Amino acid sequence: MNKHILLTGASKGIGFETAKILAGKNCNITVISRSKEKLDLLSESYKRIHTIAVDITRPDAVPLIIKHLTANQIQLDGIIHNAGLLINKPFRDLTDQDWENQFAVNLLAPVRLTRELLPFLKNGSHILHISSMGGFQGSDKFPGLSAYSASKGALSILTECLAAELASDQIFVNCLCLGAAETEMLKQAFPGFKAPLTALEMGEYVANFVLNGHKFYNGKILPVALSNPV
Repeated sequence: MNKHILLTGASKGIGFETAKILAGKNCNITVISRSKEKLDLLSESYKRIHTIAVDITRPDAVPLIIKHLTANQIQLDGIIHNAGLLINKPFRDLTDQDWENQFAVNLLAPVRLTRELLPFLKNGSHILHISSMGGFQGSDKFPGLSAYSASKGALSILTECLAAELASDQIFVNCLCLGAAETEMLKQAFPGFKAPLTALEMGEYVANFVLNGHKFYNGKILPVALSNPV
């Protein structure tokens, strides 16, 4: 039976490429993003891709996703929490609202989505958090990214906690702390920097990892980086 993966943040960059690669591997994918127009590009090209256009921080997002899964009798083999927000602003200028927005997307949305979708996850399924080297302990940190790095660090630690709690359900949880790849988010954080990897190359790694990484790892926070800045 073909696997079914749910992927957030699929309208551009690494998420967009990951969705295409998974579809090419005969996986069924439910992709989620705010941009209906960009999601339609995926569904028009790949019959295996189902789309939900919604902001995952909205109160109605999870009920909408559950409605889709229930109506289509979908049981999930994996979730990729890829959606992310990057606020690049000096610490002294960050407002309470900035911090709340940063954590709402990068931490609280994955928390809420995972909690409510547990009944749809098969035994042996794989939850994959997409973090950043900015959230990896001991990595180089950069001015302007304190809120972003802190939120990604929290997502990394959540990985270890969920792996322990969900082990009895045979649900595996891992976290990839991605380094530099050519994306809009990288350009926002580091204007002018040339990344060593493309979004397509990183998408290939993420797609392969969600399908096979849990055969080798559980509760791990894994750096995926070649260079600085990351």
